[in-house]
Amino acid sequence: MEIDKDAILRKHARKVDKFDERLAILLDDMAETMRAGDGVGLAAPQVGVLKRAVVIDLGIIEQSEEPKVLELVNPEIVSSEGECTVIEGCLSVPGRSGRVVRPEKVTVKAQDRNGKPFEITGEKMLAVCLCHEIDHLDGILYVDKMIEDATEEMKRRQEAKGK
Repeated sequence: MEIDKDAILRKHARKVDKFDERLAILLDDMAETMRAGDGVGLAAPQVGVLKRAVVIDLGIIEQSEEPKVLELVNPEIVSSEGECTVIEGCLSVPGRSGRVVRPEKVTVKAQDRNGKPFEITGEKMLAVCLCHEIDHLDGILYVDKMIEDATEEMKRRQEAKGK
């Protein structure tokens, strides 16, 4: 059976209620897929799994040489403040970029891979990543919130950097 990835990306992901080996394998596979795609974050629906799970590479956000993956299971934004306009891209929408308005700061409550609850507050890029990935869990893509296409601008920036 072939997975219709586009249809899955538009569905609401289900809450995780089993914190078992299958979840651990999913989170590990998601981190590997994110890194292989040079992504900063990845949500389970992007790999065809309708579960409320997200991984974010804090190493990239913190501009560290050390990879550091933040895992969020059943994440929920509990507060947000401020506003910033950023250019976003997405592993599920390759070759495109767009300007999106996001909160400048968010607090998210979630669980770790063992079910232990925690809260994290992210500002600037981390706030954007948290919002972007949690949107995926609700079937929302950045292109739905895009206020302006920025694909050509991003291509010029990457060429200037020599990528």
